[in-house]
Amino acid sequence: MEIEKQFEDRIQLPFTFDVEKMQAEAHALKQEHYEYYKVIPLRSPAHLVDASLPFPPPADNYADGSWTNWMNTPNLEKSPYLKSVIDTFNQYTTVNLVRLLFLAPNAIVKEHTDPTLALEEEKSMIRLTVPIDNNEDVDFFLNDTLVPMKVGECWYLRLSDPHRVINSGATDRINLTIDVIPNSKITEIINNAR
Repeated sequence: MEIEKQFEDRIQLPFTFDVEKMQAEAHALKQEHYEYYKVIPLRSPAHLVDASLPFPPPADNYADGSWTNWMNTPNLEKSPYLKSVIDTFNQYTTVNLVRLLFLAPNAIVKEHTDPTLALEEEKSMIRLTVPIDNNEDVDFFLNDTLVPMKVGECWYLRLSDPHRVINSGATDRINLTIDVIPNSKITEIINNAR
C-alpha cells in the first residue's frame, strides 16, 4: 500500500547560515585531491568514531538510526561553525548522520532514490540539506524538476523520490547533509515553511 504524500517534495526551511565560515571549514577538511565524489563524515555511528566501542547488534530496521549511538567525528570537533549549524537542529530533534558531500567539477550523481528519507515513510530519518558551495552550473533535480537551492539555505527534500545532480561547472559542489529523526518540532517547522 502506497503512503499518501502529504508534503511537497521540496520545502525551503527558515534557516540561513554563514556561507564564508562554512566554506572555509569545508575546504580545510577536504585536504587531498579526489576524483568524482568525496564524503567527509561529521557525525557517524559511534563504533566508527571510537574503535574501542562495540559494534552494535543486528537490527530489524536501520532506517531510523536507532540501531546505534551517533558521535561527532574529529572533523566536526575541529569545525566550530559547522558544529554550531548542527547544534541549531539539536534543539528541535535528534541529529544522527551528518556529512559533507563533495561533487567534483564535471561530475554527476545518477538518478536514484533513498527509500527511507521522507516524512511519509514509517520509521525513517529525513535529510536536511544546506548547500555550502555551488556554482551556476550545478543542477539538482528532484522528480525531474530543478530545485533552486542557494548556498547558506536549508532545505527538506523528499529523497525517497527520484533525484540526480549534475555539476557542469569548474568548482566543487559541496553540501552539508543532516539526517534527523522526524518529530513534532521539526515537522511543525517544515509545515510552517510550506
